[in-house]
Amino acid sequence: MNVSRRGLLVAGGAAGVTAAAPGRAGAHERGRRRVRTGFDRLAADGYTALAGRRVGVVTNPTGVTSEARHVVDVMHADERVDLVAVFGPEHGFRGTAQAGGSEGRYDDPATGLPVYDTYLKSGRALADVFTASGVDTVVFDIQDVGARFYTYIWTLYDCMVAAVLAGKRFMVLDRPNPVTGRAALGPVLDRAFATFVGREPIAQAHGMTVAELARLFNAEFLQRPVELATVRMSGWRRADFFDGTGLPWVPPSPNMPTPDTALVYSGTCLFEGTNLSEGRGTTRPFELLGAEGADRRWAEAANALELPGVRFREAYFTPTFSKFQGKTVGGVQVHVTDREVFDPVRTGIGLLVTAKRSWSGFAWRADNWIDKLTGSAKVRTMIDAGAGTDDVVAAWEADLAAFRAVRREYLLYR
Repeated sequence: MNVSRRGLLVAGGAAGVTAAAPGRAGAHERGRRRVRTGFDRLAADGYTALAGRRVGVVTNPTGVTSEARHVVDVMHADERVDLVAVFGPEHGFRGTAQAGGSEGRYDDPATGLPVYDTYLKSGRALADVFTASGVDTVVFDIQDVGARFYTYIWTLYDCMVAAVLAGKRFMVLDRPNPVTGRAALGPVLDRAFATFVGREPIAQAHGMTVAELARLFNAEFLQRPVELATVRMSGWRRADFFDGTGLPWVPPSPNMPTPDTALVYSGTCLFEGTNLSEGRGTTRPFELLGAEGADRRWAEAANALELPGVRFREAYFTPTFSKFQGKTVGGVQVHVTDREVFDPVRTGIGLLVTAKRSWSGFAWRADNWIDKLTGSAKVRTMIDAGAGTDDVVAAWEADLAAFRAVRREYLLYR
């Protein structure tokens, strides 16, 4: 893994605005603490770090305060902030679009602010959007779910690159990684397989917050670093799951309804690269997996792996949209029994291995989308060659160890 050590980041002075120093979370016991997001801390400081700036915010429905008010609505109503534009990612600013869609350019009815579409824009095209908006500072505030192929972190990356090209300052308001930040898991992207579901070589489950990722992107991957500030959370520890934060959960996308979805997503989203349903069109996306003709043998084979912290139930369901729309399919429901030891990526690999062995209709998507999701052709070719779960996992350990060493330098919380 080729990495640099520029580490050129710009520190601010207030409300935990920083780009270098690690921070300690609050000292109260779990369940008695309340996490304050980067936005909550920025607002509590009177937006000092944005004084005199013409501000544009990259956000979506997850950009809410601890009282579940949207940050754009709050900032627009506050005369201390010169908020002049909003930038919407995949699914849109107000979240009206399904997967693979956005809301386009419009004026927000609630605030009158111009909303610009960033989805599938990068480089000079996105820089031109920032220039046209008239902002001098771009602020990012979106809830991530901890997986490399969740596109919001690459919206973050693309916006940082575009901010450099457009000569804009950049600020990231931090939010929790909902599945903890304890460890990075899974294969590391090979740049030959880079797409919008993975621009740079990070692990499939990165174990970082968006502010930590921004620091890593800036120092390791951007050809020229952006003028970056981050506003840390208070009260968050790396071992915290989302339900321990006291924050409201807002679905980051239409098929990410609960923190339980996020817990399994970095593994079971791999079924997007197959001809099986990944549960879209059900009330438990990414927890229900199946296909016509699959049956109890899959759950039996998956349980026989004795994967830590998880059991699999024979399940039947009828998706209302996406794969197998309106058809009854068989498969499994993923039941996490101990999230402290559950490994979503190993689990995803185990499910792929057993699906292929127990259902004769198994096939990869014709465009080898699985390679984009896993970051190389290794997973697909090893499973096709008959490799078991442990063999596939072992194949990425060296690259993962190298990424973990780099990742460690950019962590902000204990």
